[in-house]
Amino acid sequence: MSSMSMNVRIRLSIMMFLQYMMFAAWWVQLAQYVDNIGITGTLKALILSSMPLGCLVAPIFCMVADRHFASQKVLMILNLCCAVLFLLGGLQTNPTVLFVILLLGMLCYMPTWSLTNAIAMANAPAEKFPQIRVWGSVGWVAAAVFSLFAVKVLGTNPIDGTAIPLYCGAGTALLAALLNLTLPNTPPPAKGKPSSIIDVLGLRALSLLKDRNFTLFVVISMLVMLPFTMYFSLGSQFFQSQGFKQVTATMNLGQFVEMFLMLLVPVALARYGAKWAMGAGLVALLVRYAAFWGGGTLGLPFLYYVAILVHGVIYGFFFVGGQVYVDLKARPEIRAQAQGLLALIQYGIGMLVGTFFNVKLIDLYTVEQTVEGVVQKVTNWNAIWVILTVMMAVLLGGYYVLFHDDVLEKKAAPAGVAPSTN
Repeated sequence: MSSMSMNVRIRLSIMMFLQYMMFAAWWVQLAQYVDNIGITGTLKALILSSMPLGCLVAPIFCMVADRHFASQKVLMILNLCCAVLFLLGGLQTNPTVLFVILLLGMLCYMPTWSLTNAIAMANAPAEKFPQIRVWGSVGWVAAAVFSLFAVKVLGTNPIDGTAIPLYCGAGTALLAALLNLTLPNTPPPAKGKPSSIIDVLGLRALSLLKDRNFTLFVVISMLVMLPFTMYFSLGSQFFQSQGFKQVTATMNLGQFVEMFLMLLVPVALARYGAKWAMGAGLVALLVRYAAFWGGGTLGLPFLYYVAILVHGVIYGFFFVGGQVYVDLKARPEIRAQAQGLLALIQYGIGMLVGTFFNVKLIDLYTVEQTVEGVVQKVTNWNAIWVILTVMMAVLLGGYYVLFHDDVLEKKAAPAGVAPSTN
């Protein structure tokens, strides 16, 4: 496709905006909310694992939709289901029922990332896709702006840590579903073609594991998700414990900076290659936890903002850089499968293990103390930050010593590296 009308471009941009806003509205503060309603231990870990569990099965849903139904119709139905499930989630405080509802919600939501990309790329020129996709990042930031709006303009108490963000997610999902009715028709591109679970899960890409460097990259990618998940899924609990009132808005400063830093990613990939671009992301992740550690130990809360603002470097350089590395390593016929395999390793397996690991870590360093006759739970966050900082230092050292960029001759970044919010 060589061109598109402004009308189509606007509709596709709004699609991206709403699709990411509906998730950011409630996910960022979920750990804070779960903690506030008294859910702990394994059930807390399960609830916070709803996203990675959804990632594990999302490719299968996408495969079915890709072969039988128009993408915009599937997106509309999934968004309607999300609206209902997010609403029910906000009404429910029973831990088991809340987990089931949010798991169903993520089973419906996670396939939409692939569907929105597919719809945009089917109706827009390749060089215009990044300009459309960036509106997903804008939508993520808009969720933070709304949380501030609710307090400053509407005069409400902070909505973080309550069920209100889930209701906001439900309302946004309903609005998105209505918009989906206006999207360009996008017929199933693989209709009539044979389907294979092996291909969808990227299992044919396992042949790449014969390559030592690729195997090291996969292992590091999975292990990196352990410290990464502490911030992504459980950061709101820490910020609440430190007295932050606008947690969603505070954490989304990282996504705001990301929108601008992502412009540097293609340049870095082209000039320095995948290894150094990914390494910059890992350095930023080390800086994040060192900043958390220093902020608590030295009594310098401004360092917490450093930990937040490096998010764009972490995600853009390591995760997007990793996608480029996989693209260069894989043969053309398995490139899509290789990307699917990487997503399953990072957001499925890695984040799932990371969620349980970090919940257990928090529980290990949390004790009950009586303050003025009131029993309170107190977490030794400094000990947690020390562990994660050391973990990242070891991973970073291992990465630079053991991993070698063997695709330097193909290091130029592909056109249209798209910004992302996660």
